[in-house]
Amino acid sequence: MDNGENFRHEEVLKRATKALSSQDGNKNMCHLRRHGEPLPSQSQISQFVDICRSVLFPGFFGIDSVNTANIEYVVGVECEKLMELLETQAQAGLLLDVKCGETADMAQIARKAHGVAMDFVDSLPEMKRMLQTDVEAMYIGDPAAVSREEVVYCYPALKAITNYRIAHRLLQLGVPVIPRIITELAHSETGIDIHPGAEIGEYFAIDHGTGVVIGATAIIGNHVKLYQGVTLGAKSFDLDENNNPIKGIPRHPIIGDNVVIYSNASILGRISIGKNAVIGGNLWVTVDVAEGEKLVQAKANNILRFKSDE
Repeated sequence: MDNGENFRHEEVLKRATKALSSQDGNKNMCHLRRHGEPLPSQSQISQFVDICRSVLFPGFFGIDSVNTANIEYVVGVECEKLMELLETQAQAGLLLDVKCGETADMAQIARKAHGVAMDFVDSLPEMKRMLQTDVEAMYIGDPAAVSREEVVYCYPALKAITNYRIAHRLLQLGVPVIPRIITELAHSETGIDIHPGAEIGEYFAIDHGTGVVIGATAIIGNHVKLYQGVTLGAKSFDLDENNNPIKGIPRHPIIGDNVVIYSNASILGRISIGKNAVIGGNLWVTVDVAEGEKLVQAKANNILRFKSDE
């Protein structure tokens, strides 16, 4: 390059660097720490989920040489790895909650992260029990399922629900950011988007799954089945004086026990779907549905309501 081209090259670099580093340019787009404290690692969180799956479903995921003679040893080693990895990432997540420019209490955060790791590992047996009910619901509810092993190995819904149950527990333990990363990993992998804040009961089944969305304040009872494309979403958002959405208010549906919701139905707002109700496909539902009621679409696009025993 000649001198003129060199000068232009340097000017472009200086101009771009100055703009990219400016305070205005980095508003809400950059998270800087005073002493280089770590941020959560996407790759390590993905590894954490993989180890969770190996502990919850030994032999299916992770170490494939596990057998009846060595299972306790293998699971013990994996749980120790899990605890160490979670403690590191929980600490990074807690640091992310400290505002830029403020000094973090590293000792307090380290203590909390250690407690989170212990409490999470202690809760894994109950999480495993819950996931066993989900496997059973998907196996019993799908005539195409050859075996429970096929459900565990192959069904994207189980991967998404597993990630959700891991993330939900971490959210209960007060870990910020990381639960959302975990459910978004499943979203990318399966096309199923379950917010970690949702409350989901036992024997939960999603058939096919692609396009399912479950919002943050949704409550789902036991023995509920959703088909592909179902949305449990919000109808509208309450705004503050600055026209910004108010966070944390209940805005998603409450789904009772033994409810079935067929493909591409949108259930919106803080409404209740009663026990044993059935929602047909391609419906837009924004009002309460009574216990035992069925909603189906008529030829003239009118919704027909009738009791499930009619």
